[in-house]
Amino acid sequence: PPTIMKRQLQNLFPQFLLGLLAPVAVTSALAATAISNFEKRERDWRNGAIVYQVIVDRFVPSANLQAKRALYPAPKVLRDWSEPAKVGVYLEDAKLNSAELDFWGGDLQSLTTRLDHIQQLGADVLYLNPIHLAYTNHKYDAFDFKAISPEYGTHQQFKQLATDVHQRGMKLVLDGVFNHMGRNAPKFQDAFNNPKSPWRDWFVIGPQYAGGARVWTGFQNLPELNLENPVVRNYLYASPESVVRSYLRDGADGWRLDTAYEFSHQFLRALTDAAHHQKPGSLVVGEIVNYPGEWLQSMDAVMNFGLRQIVLGVASGELSTARGARMTERMIRDAGIEPMLKSWMVIDNHDIPRIANQLPDAAQRRMVQTLQFTLPGAPNIYYGAEVGMTGGPDPENRSPMRWDLLKADNPELVWMKQLIALRKQHRALRVGDFRLVDAEKLYAFERYTDRALETVVVLANPTDREVTERVMVANAYLMDDTPLVDLLRPDVKSPATIGSGFITVTVPPKTAMVLQPKERNLGGYSRYKRVP
Repeated sequence: PPTIMKRQLQNLFPQFLLGLLAPVAVTSALAATAISNFEKRERDWRNGAIVYQVIVDRFVPSANLQAKRALYPAPKVLRDWSEPAKVGVYLEDAKLNSAELDFWGGDLQSLTTRLDHIQQLGADVLYLNPIHLAYTNHKYDAFDFKAISPEYGTHQQFKQLATDVHQRGMKLVLDGVFNHMGRNAPKFQDAFNNPKSPWRDWFVIGPQYAGGARVWTGFQNLPELNLENPVVRNYLYASPESVVRSYLRDGADGWRLDTAYEFSHQFLRALTDAAHHQKPGSLVVGEIVNYPGEWLQSMDAVMNFGLRQIVLGVASGELSTARGARMTERMIRDAGIEPMLKSWMVIDNHDIPRIANQLPDAAQRRMVQTLQFTLPGAPNIYYGAEVGMTGGPDPENRSPMRWDLLKADNPELVWMKQLIALRKQHRALRVGDFRLVDAEKLYAFERYTDRALETVVVLANPTDREVTERVMVANAYLMDDTPLVDLLRPDVKSPATIGSGFITVTVPPKTAMVLQPKERNLGGYSRYKRVP
């Protein structure tokens, strides 16, 4: 009867309505998840941070240089700040190159006087090359990881530096050289000369090794630690009083691990877990010169030399733009976007010729730097790059900071500040996901978030000629007829307009465009009113 049928329909209607709403509910849940993911990334200082790298000895001359001269006995040499770093000669007795014993006298206190420069530049992280007690200027030959080298200052001055860094809203990352120590380290000397030494098993000693002990890459001054020894691991990271944990407790926010590619995954995972236990949210970034891949399962991030190789390969023409883009997409897919956002994007540092030497063509250099600041990761600025310092291979790339070049109209400084401001102003560049833009002639990709109008499209033309190409931007939320503006050249007329997911754009030679959609002024009407 009609009455019964009416009741049945009424009973069925809520189920029918739920069926209609279910896809909406799922979509809303996914959107909420996406939003929370991007917001979570933003709250994590490690994602997309701008890292400023300093060698303490070479950054700012000490105000107490005369009082410190006794800390540099021969064969060490205290150089004048105006002298550049130069290639030395091998000293047989010291088993060192004389360039390793050239000092310029910077210390933690003098560094503190120029923190304003680093902060005003826009850096989020101050990364220091090794500061622990060691004989050479580079400090990779540690005598004692828990002690600060006296040329640099005291542990109390380190703690004060950390406080000053934090007061400026920045973080502090230290260099952990845990693969080896110095040949003259008391622990090694006792172990080497006394078979019953308590330190004997801290190293790998035997007649099968040239010089009597296993050393790093043949350098007799750098005997390797026996990282399989649990006592050594306890000393380095496992104990509450270990090197890793004590420095984190005293103000450091993370560690960069030297030669991390020579450590086991188990060692790296355990060290990272110990760091996180001591200071939740701390950073462990490894010097990995291998393909990053699985290494990012063992620590938070890597120094991304692989991505550097792709960018420089595309810039030089060694890699085609399309192939370089595919390699980039695969690397990010294999590694995962989360650890890639934390990984340091390195173009130059203390082991690599300065960027001005690698790329003397200013246009090419600026294109590469644009990619450094727009690809997923944390751009690593090597001190002096912002003022155009030059320097070839080590030690020439380690000359003292050229403060005389720090002038408001220095074009390199103006450009660096523009790149840093670009990154800080656009969330997609800091924490956004990555997607290829389908192109053949251009190296092209997209950074995007949960908000359509935050999308950034990067198009790089490494060739010597102008390139015009029609490319596909596979972003379903970019509305038809939306103009794109070049964020690096905001006063220039819009170079392209989205049409059904495609844009046709002309990119000048050796140039990268950083494009973002800008909604048309339609008298209050918005095509984006119902999209994220």
